[in-house]
Amino acid sequence: MTEAYRILGTPRFGGILIVADHASNRVPADIDLGIDPALLGLHIAHDIGVLGVATRMVQRPGVAAFLGNVSRLVCDFNREEHALGVVPEASDGHEIPGNHNDTQRHLDRLERFYHPYHDALSALLDDKPPVLILSLHSFTPALASKPDEDRPWQVGVLYNLDDRAARLAIPMLEAEGLVVGDQQPYSGKLLNATMNRHAEAEGRPYLGVEIRQDGIADVAGQEVWAARLGRVCNAVALGMG
Repeated sequence: MTEAYRILGTPRFGGILIVADHASNRVPADIDLGIDPALLGLHIAHDIGVLGVATRMVQRPGVAAFLGNVSRLVCDFNREEHALGVVPEASDGHEIPGNHNDTQRHLDRLERFYHPYHDALSALLDDKPPVLILSLHSFTPALASKPDEDRPWQVGVLYNLDDRAARLAIPMLEAEGLVVGDQQPYSGKLLNATMNRHAEAEGRPYLGVEIRQDGIADVAGQEVWAARLGRVCNAVALGMG
């Protein structure tokens, strides 16, 4: 474990590697975001439920997880390096005063968190190439800033240019009776920075999954989704072989 990331399970050549950029809501003690601590329990700080799903999935043979180890409010790993959102000044209507208008702070966060995270992920993928990367996120049933936006999907599958795994996974998820969003609740062509860099740019197969948070907010839901994604990832990997 480091400040920027941690690894669960044992990564293996030809295995499945879960990558969860927003698995933690941790804020280092020397960083003051200037927010109500209660906000760290909300989706703006981390992907609710993802850590629980990943922890259960790595109990399966051949599955490991590479997890972000700070809140996305400290450093959002799933953004381009120089995007403003790497150190967000606001999120879903909440101001983050401790991140405002400071170029040096942005550079410091890149050096302390962003670069170590992506450098380590790149090295891991080179050293132990997986048969499939599962990019795992969750989304809130409703955004405070868009209360009228309907989000009926129980799971979304995201991709940019490489939709090989998505085309296999979507009908598998639909066959389980789920409402599946193809490029919903947002498009992977717009928000796919980590997979663009580490998967698409290198030709590595990946499956981008967004689970609606109310489906994985408790242990029971996390166990259901861990088993489901284990089945789907294995089938997708075989289908792409």
